[in-house]
Amino acid sequence: MRSFHAEVTDSVRLYGDTHLLWFVSPPDMVGATPGQFVMAYAGAGMDPLLGRALSVHRVRTTDRGAEFALLFDVVGRGTDWFSRLRAGDEVRMVGPLGQGFEPRERVERMLLVGGGIGSAPLVWLADELVAQGREVTMILGGRTAAQIFPAELLHPSVELVVTTEDGSLGEQGRVTAPFARLLSWCDQAFTCGPEPMFEALYGVLRDSALRKPVQGLWEGRMACGMGICYSCAVFPVQGGVKLVCHDGPMFDLRDVYA
Repeated sequence: MRSFHAEVTDSVRLYGDTHLLWFVSPPDMVGATPGQFVMAYAGAGMDPLLGRALSVHRVRTTDRGAEFALLFDVVGRGTDWFSRLRAGDEVRMVGPLGQGFEPRERVERMLLVGGGIGSAPLVWLADELVAQGREVTMILGGRTAAQIFPAELLHPSVELVVTTEDGSLGEQGRVTAPFARLLSWCDQAFTCGPEPMFEALYGVLRDSALRKPVQGLWEGRMACGMGICYSCAVFPVQGGVKLVCHDGPMFDLRDVYA
């Protein structure tokens, strides 16, 4: 984990209010794994003061070498500043941070569940799992079609199931319905999205009586990203406190809700 400046190579509004930035990957990012994040700092000075915690979305190799991407919704001053960047601009970052996903060895059928911008880290995870020869099914949900990651940008081996609350794309409803159908199929599941979605998925898991491991990637609000400020605390049902930035962002749903 180090502070570095990353140069933008591409900037595009990908869909809805969701923006994609590609950066030249510095040596500091070589060991990053799916589920880890960076603290990215907007502005040329100290305003805004705090960084934005953004999951690494994808990696690629171009004629410039290794690159990594950040996918984010434009929701405030910081993300609006990021969305206005162009090739050649630089962003100060700290990373890679946190504990990412941990796919088990010698299991084949992997289920990924994303809610809204929670699709961001799951795309890289899907790329890695497919490269390892595993079967991958991804469930993506949103309020409308404008919140769904484009199917054509996923690896063609990924089977995609889409739900929207208004029925504008895929099944009408929420991700819990296909999750309940596919839970018995999968060997391991991974999810990222808002905490109410985690609670709903855990309810399905609990009621099914299946002992399937389900890893959730928490989206905590952070001031530091390094375990100092305690602004991203999670309180497991059985007591204690965990920090999204330091102990997570990946937690098994049972470790939080059981």
